[in-house]
Formats: sequence, C-alpha cells, structure tokens
Amino acid sequence: MLSSLVDFIRAMYSTDDFIPLHAPIFSGHEKEYVATTIDSTFVSSVGKFVDLFEERVEAFTTTGKAVATVNGTAALHTALVMAGVKVGDYVVTQPLTFVATCNALHHMGATPIFVDVSQVSMGLCPIALEAYLEENAHLNCDGMCIHTETGKRIRAVVPMHTFGHPVQLDELQLVCSKWGIVLVEDAAESLGSYYKGQHTGTIGEYGALSFNGNKIITTGGGGMVLCKSAKAGAHAKHITTTAKVPHPYEFFHDEPGFNYRMPNLNAALGCAQFEQLSAFLKSKRIIATQYEAFFKGSDFEFVTEPEYGQSNYWLNAVICPSKEAREALLAVTNNASVMTRPVWTLMHKLPAYENVPKGALNNSEWLESRVVNLPSSPILELS
Repeated sequence: MLSSLVDFIRAMYSTDDFIPLHAPIFSGHEKEYVATTIDSTFVSSVGKFVDLFEERVEAFTTTGKAVATVNGTAALHTALVMAGVKVGDYVVTQPLTFVATCNALHHMGATPIFVDVSQVSMGLCPIALEAYLEENAHLNCDGMCIHTETGKRIRAVVPMHTFGHPVQLDELQLVCSKWGIVLVEDAAESLGSYYKGQHTGTIGEYGALSFNGNKIITTGGGGMVLCKSAKAGAHAKHITTTAKVPHPYEFFHDEPGFNYRMPNLNAALGCAQFEQLSAFLKSKRIIATQYEAFFKGSDFEFVTEPEYGQSNYWLNAVICPSKEAREALLAVTNNASVMTRPVWTLMHKLPAYENVPKGALNNSEWLESRVVNLPSSPILELS
C-alpha cells in the first residue's frame, strides 16, 4: 500500500525528483508585475498593486473591505484588535491549528481557551463550544461572557478552516450570538473555500487570509483582513498604516497603530498569482479526487470537504487507521523523497500554552495521532 502510494504520487506529478508538500507555481505575469514595481521605485507600502490586490480579493470574496497586511499573523492580529480583544481577555480557539493563531493572542496579552474540533470539519466544534461555555462561563448583567473561575471576559471565538475545509459556521455563529462573543474566522488556509455558497472569512465579523509561500496563492509573505463593513475596513486600513492622518507633509497619528501594510512588491506578485487562482482551484480539486479514488476501499480515510461547503483542498490529508500506520506512512514516503507531514503538535502540548484553560480534546488528540498531509501543489496540466 505505502510503496504504491509513492508510485501513485510520482506518477501524478510526473517526476522522479523530490516532491514538496506544497510549492508555489509561477506561470503567469509574476516577473513582469514585480519588474514594473521595481521600475516605478514604489516597492514599499504605497503603489498601485496594493490597491489592485485588495480590490480583487474584495470582489472575489464579496467582503465589505479587504485590507492587505505583511503576513497572515498580522492580519489575524488586526482582526482581533478590531474585534475588541484586550489585555487579560480570553479567546476560544482550537488546539488543532498552526501556532500563529495562539502567538497573535499571546502578544496581545490575551489567553487562548482550547475547545475540541469536530470530525466533520477538523475545525472548532460548535457542540464542544456550547458545552464548554455552559459549564465554565456565564453572562453578567451587561450581557458579557465571563469565565466563571477567573472572572475574565471571553471576548472572541476563532475557528480555523483546517486545510481549507469550512467549519460549521451557522452553528458557531448561533453559539457566539447567544453568549455575546465576536466570531473571527482564521481563514488563512481557505482562499477559494465556501460555506453554503459564501466565501470563508466573510461570515464572522472579521476574517484573516494568508499568502505565505505555501498557500494556494502567494505574495511571498502576506495576509489580508476581511471586514464585513467598509467602515470597519477603513479603520483596519488606518491602524495598519501606523494610524497616520492623511496630510501632504505632516506626520500626525491619532491612535496606536501598526506598520503592517503589505509592500507593493509583494502585492504585484499577488496580483499575478490571483489571475491564476481559478486554475489552481480546479487543479487541486482534481488532485483531491484522484487521492480519494486511490484510498477508496483501504484502511486509510481520505479527508473530503463537508457536505455543507466547498473546500479549496489546500492541503490534502489522509486519516491513518492507527498511530503506527501514520508513522509508517511518514517514514516510507519521506525516505522516498516524497514529502508528507503529520498535523501540527496540538497547541496545549506546547510549553507556552500547556497551562491555559481547555475542555475535553478527544477528537483533537485522535486526529493528531492519525492525520498525514500529502503533496498538494497545483498541477496546471490538470486544469
């Protein structure tokens, strides 16, 4: 089975060379647009490509306003600031996530609460969220959600669309509305994914995208804040540009801000990548279909999109029948120069976050011991 998997992946990618997990594809106007930026000398945070990239993502996701940032962590940090998260607050998120989610909270002076994921989506489970709040929180006289044991406010909930698979947003939104909590979507991995026809990152009050080198399209490093309203988006743009009040020559900043704006150089790359997004999405869906067919009838379960949503299949994943089978798959493929990776170490097992509040994490623990990501780079010939 495992040797045939290596052969299958090599045949799909038509190479005997090393196969990475997810490599960027530069087959469009990347060099042209980046060269245009260099020739213009506007390589920093001012330039036409920044505005153009924001406009294209805004139109594609149909969000109120999209604000480009230097990376996905900066986008999430900005979204959390916009959501009102403050020093001392709690924010509920999932332990099965990339560490950037928790790092953003840590550097804000906030603390994560870990709640289990759903096996439907591998993202935050609304049933587990409701159960945790019923047992550990209450609403005060002002309608604020308070962590009963510590008296701290639970300000926001941050689900992540794991590997591009949409979480159960309607159910999560209902829980958040009941408890007076802001929903912020960590959509770093889900550009091109939809929940009941609506793009991920646009259903919560704020969302955050990533354009890191391993994402479905890349700006080298970059992110985007998705805001429901144009007014909120204008404020997000303001605070990410050092909160500088526009003036021909005076420097006046009317509130604390961040130097988080995406450089024009990166946005130029993003614009060229965005022109190929539909081809990338089509290719990745075909790759996922081929993986699903390969694993059908085996003891390995290929992870498919939930019935209520459409995934971009950013990183394909398979659930192994046991931890031993996971270790064997990782060893055989990587020894054959086919990159596969286990899912991230769960956040509550990291030294920085081992003592934070958490609920029962049975699904997260089970998935951590079994999930393996498979090579998922787009193959344009398929599209």
